[in-house]
Amino acid sequence: MASENESPYDPKRTGSWLVCKTCGTQFPTDDKHKVTTCFICDDPRQYVPPSGQSFVSLDALRSSGHKNVFTPIAADPERLIAINSQPKVAIGQRAILVRTPQGNVLWDCITLLDDETIAKVKELGGLKAIVISHPHYYSTHLEWARAFDCPVYLAKEDRLWLSQQDRNRQIFITENETHVFGTTVLKLGGHFPGSLVMLFEGRLLIADTFFPTPSGLGNWDADAVGAPRKRPLQMNSFAFMWSYPNMIPLAPDAIIHMWVILKNYEFSSTHGAFPGLDIVKTPAEMKQRVLESMQIQIRYSGHGAHAMLEETIM
Repeated sequence: MASENESPYDPKRTGSWLVCKTCGTQFPTDDKHKVTTCFICDDPRQYVPPSGQSFVSLDALRSSGHKNVFTPIAADPERLIAINSQPKVAIGQRAILVRTPQGNVLWDCITLLDDETIAKVKELGGLKAIVISHPHYYSTHLEWARAFDCPVYLAKEDRLWLSQQDRNRQIFITENETHVFGTTVLKLGGHFPGSLVMLFEGRLLIADTFFPTPSGLGNWDADAVGAPRKRPLQMNSFAFMWSYPNMIPLAPDAIIHMWVILKNYEFSSTHGAFPGLDIVKTPAEMKQRVLESMQIQIRYSGHGAHAMLEETIM
C-alpha cells in the first residue's frame, strides 16, 4: 500500500504511472522494477491472462486512440448516463453518472481519464462524489477525485486493496446504509466483504455485487409467432459469485446476508457493471426475481433444505 499522497490533479505527473492492463488499477510509480505484479489480479477473484502480467500507462492510453463514450441508459436517460472506454480498457466496466437534485454522483470508476472526458462531465454538472462498488473498479479513482475536486466513497472492509491513499479524498463507508448526495449506498458484501450497490429513485446500480444472467435479460413476452406467453418457472435472473472470472459461487450464508439488507428496499430496475446489463420491471417483480435467483442458486448448490428457501416477499 502506498504512502498517503495529497497532491492535486496533475496529469503530467501521473500520466506515466503504471496501470495494470488486466484490471486497470493504477500504481504510483513508473518504475517497472518496483511493480512487477498486480496484487488485485493475483487474488482468486481476478486473474492474470495467458500472456502474463503487463502494464500500460494513462499517457499510452490517451495517445493510442482510446476514448470514453457517454451513453444515456434507456430506463432513465436524463438521469443515468453510462461512461465506458472504447476500445475496451482492462475489464471493460462502465461508470454511471447519476444526476441527482443534489448534484452528480459517479457510480464506479473506469481507468481512462482525459481532457475530453473532464470537459464532458463538467458540461453535465461536474461531480459531487464518486462511489465505487468494490476493488476491481478502484482503477484510477484518485485521478478522477482530484480532477473534479470531490471525495470518493469506498467500503472500509476493502481498504487493504488500495494501491494509493489520499486522506483528503477517500471516505470509508462503515454502515450498511449510507446517503451520498441524493443516493442511498447499501453495503451487501459477498463478492468482496464490502461490496456495494447504489439506489437512486428506484434504480438499483449493482455493478457485479450480483450479476444479471442471460435468462434474466431474456424476453419471454411472446413466442416465435407473437402469441403472448409467460416467463417459464425456475429461470434465474442473477448470479451471486465470490469470483466471477473463475466461477466460484457465493456460499448460502453470504447470500442470506445480502437478502436481509436488500429486502427492505424497493427498486424497479437493476443496472449491472457492463453495457447492456439492465433489467426493468415492476418493483414487485424485481424483488421477486432477486429472491428467486438466490433460492435457485442455494437449492442447486446442494442446500435443498435451507431456511432461505422458505423466504417470501412480504
